[in-house]
Amino acid sequence: MEKINTLSISVLMAIFILSACNSSDKKTTGTDNTKEKNNGWELLFDGTTTTGWHTYGKDSIGKAWKAEDSTLHLDASKEGWQTKDGGDIVTDNEYENFDLKLEWKISEGENSGIMFYVHEDTSKYKYAWESGPEIQVCDNEKNEDGKIDKARAGDLYDLVASSSQQFVKPAGQWNQVEIIADKGKLNLYMNSQHVLSTTLWDDTWKKLIAATKFKTMPGFGTFKKGKIALQDHGADVWFRNIKIKKL
Repeated sequence: MEKINTLSISVLMAIFILSACNSSDKKTTGTDNTKEKNNGWELLFDGTTTTGWHTYGKDSIGKAWKAEDSTLHLDASKEGWQTKDGGDIVTDNEYENFDLKLEWKISEGENSGIMFYVHEDTSKYKYAWESGPEIQVCDNEKNEDGKIDKARAGDLYDLVASSSQQFVKPAGQWNQVEIIADKGKLNLYMNSQHVLSTTLWDDTWKKLIAATKFKTMPGFGTFKKGKIALQDHGADVWFRNIKIKKL
């Protein structure tokens, strides 16, 4: 009888310890998120769903965008130059002055992009990149854009070259990006290194636009508030740890 009681007590203690560990894990995860929120960060990706995002110009998000393994993954299957049931995706909310942090990983030989100040008006802009400037995401080694000035990973696409090339990790590896846009001042960090700084909306900015294909797109680069967008360029691309702080 004593042996049975001793065994029962041992089992109960094991269950108690396991439950305590599980509770501790949940508490730690919750505390981490709470701390970020208390510090002013808004999580744009919860790691498990596509909540907070939709395909540009639509009410929902395409099925090619999947939340899996704590990443937001575009599972590409080309239909033209974009993905079947994909498309660029944008945040539900707009942002003015902000600090945006995220990580990206691109498939071999491909490219994508991160856009900001996107004005979602399909009657004027068919694509997100027709209104919002883009930070290039690219496999510099095997994608043709990786050999073009102002079109490499970390460049402000077609507008301003960055010094990011020595800090960019190759296809299949994660790159950390931080984009700070505050009252017209734009700063970009790649893997914790400051690689680009420019001023938006002044005369120099207008001249930069006038020397690119964007000059034919009225309103491009003029919006001081807009949505964050992730580009579908017909390639597998992954994003994670996406968060933003209003400044």
